Amino acid sequence: MLRRQGFTLIELLIVVVIISILAAMAIPKFSSTKEKAYFATMKGDLRNLATAQEGHAADNNGAYATGTAVGPAALPGITYGPSSGVTLVVTSDGTGWEAVASMATTPKKCGIFVDHSDPPTAPGGANPAVVPGEPKCQ
Repeated sequence: MLRRQGFTLIELLIVVVIISILAAMAIPKFSSTKEKAYFATMKGDLRNLATAQEGHAADNNGAYATGTAVGPAALPGITYGPSSGVTLVVTSDGTGWEAVASMATTPKKCGIFVDHSDPPTAPGGANPAVVPGEPKCQ
């Protein structure tokens, strides 16, 4: 009796269907994880900027670095640059400052402000922060 080895077409189709179903369930999970990583990057950059500003204020009798910086440029007086792909819009008047971080890969933004009585609105877009010194994303 001749015996054939291998899989039948039906068995192969069943395996392909099962793999397709598993992939369809996994893909949406990864897309939300990607956006969380973008938010973590932007929040980290805002926290690092806050540390740089606080260091500048400690060295300059409580005065923050002043001016406006857009993109990878830092405010005059502090040495800080955002992560790759992150654009910062920083505005400071010496007694307070605000920053809005954005990335080209997501339309959402993160913001932070310090020493303002009300949450401000940056030139680069609405600042989603509501608590001073706490980064917040849309």
